[in-house]
Amino acid sequence: MMDGLLLLGFVAAVSVGSPVGRYAGDKVLRLKPENEQHLQFIRNLARIVKIDFWQPHSAELVTTNRSVDLRVTADRASDVQTGLEEIGLKYDVLIENVQNLIEKQFDQKETGSSGYNYEKYHRWDEIQSWTANIADENPRLISRFEIGRSYEGRAIYLLRVGKRTGSVKPTIFMDCGIHAREWISPAFCQWFVKEAVKTYGCNSTMTTLLNKLDFLVVPVINVDGYVYSWTKDRLWRKTRSRNPGSNCVGTDPNRNFDAKWCSIGASRNPCDETYCGSHAESEKEVKAVADIMRRYYAIKAYLTIHSYSQMCLFPYSYTYSLTPNYKELNTMAWNAVQALSSLYGTQYIYGPAAITIYPSAGGSDDWAYDLGIKYPFTFELRDTGKCGFLLPESQIRPTCEETMLAINYIATYVLNNPY
Repeated sequence: MMDGLLLLGFVAAVSVGSPVGRYAGDKVLRLKPENEQHLQFIRNLARIVKIDFWQPHSAELVTTNRSVDLRVTADRASDVQTGLEEIGLKYDVLIENVQNLIEKQFDQKETGSSGYNYEKYHRWDEIQSWTANIADENPRLISRFEIGRSYEGRAIYLLRVGKRTGSVKPTIFMDCGIHAREWISPAFCQWFVKEAVKTYGCNSTMTTLLNKLDFLVVPVINVDGYVYSWTKDRLWRKTRSRNPGSNCVGTDPNRNFDAKWCSIGASRNPCDETYCGSHAESEKEVKAVADIMRRYYAIKAYLTIHSYSQMCLFPYSYTYSLTPNYKELNTMAWNAVQALSSLYGTQYIYGPAAITIYPSAGGSDDWAYDLGIKYPFTFELRDTGKCGFLLPESQIRPTCEETMLAINYIATYVLNNPY
């Protein structure tokens, strides 16, 4: 009885349709497995039906004493909750109605701002225009480059931010929007560029950083997926490439880098959210980023911005082994989250990714580290699950303001510790 109830609850975990009304009544539950029976039950369900895991991103990564967030559809939510109670698997309801949060994001109106509003989420066409405009308006500090094209033919842009000196400077590479549904990520990259040009010449820290460093910023890597999250499915994660022999679309770009590719924490099933692709760098978006980073020898630090869960992570993800400079990276992460929390008190956890969250191969930060970039960090921005991927626009400003403090700390450390 209890197995049947829970199975019914997951059968329709993913629906098809437009962003309008698609997730009405769906709930996000946080499960708290405590024993092997709980774990096996979740894994068995995942093999039979498609479960929309929010965190972690596949059943194989679920462990005891660590929560897992997943979405269930409105018509089965009651059965799911009954089934969980019958097997003694504790849970919390993080989001009572997913669609309500989605509609709040799509229904936001402009409120008296002039120019580009950095406290709103923007569609890709707006971001694309913004990259051109901010470069045109700030030629001393910003240059725009097209580094590649997406699967569907959209341009992938990079902004080089820093005072032109005529010589190569130590460089920090920052990317956002690798996962389509993590809208706060591109919002931060835009905020960072805005703050750089706005405060240059009046803020001593930013002025020094831009005089002595360059920042290479990719505001949105997964442009096709980002567009799809605005037009078809707000919770879309992957790219939009077609997979031969399968009706399922897309690859997880953060499992597609050549860092122990598809060895752990990734799937070879094209229908899974963590599908690693047909081969390393199979995705045009991933290859575009990897190619520019391979060519640009001055990169000293790599920052990749994600959501959600409030973490500052560093390699390795593909192994529990520690990096040779683990102590230095751990100290940097600690100082970064201390700087971040000093503004609003937001608490972050930090550490090597495999140990701190779960192991996964093919990630961009591990790849960057193995490329020889000594200081790679992954930031998982707000929140811890109350809104998850649907962080409201009211949270953009505080999230970006506090994250700037962490980024400035890391950039200053890189500047003062050359290699």
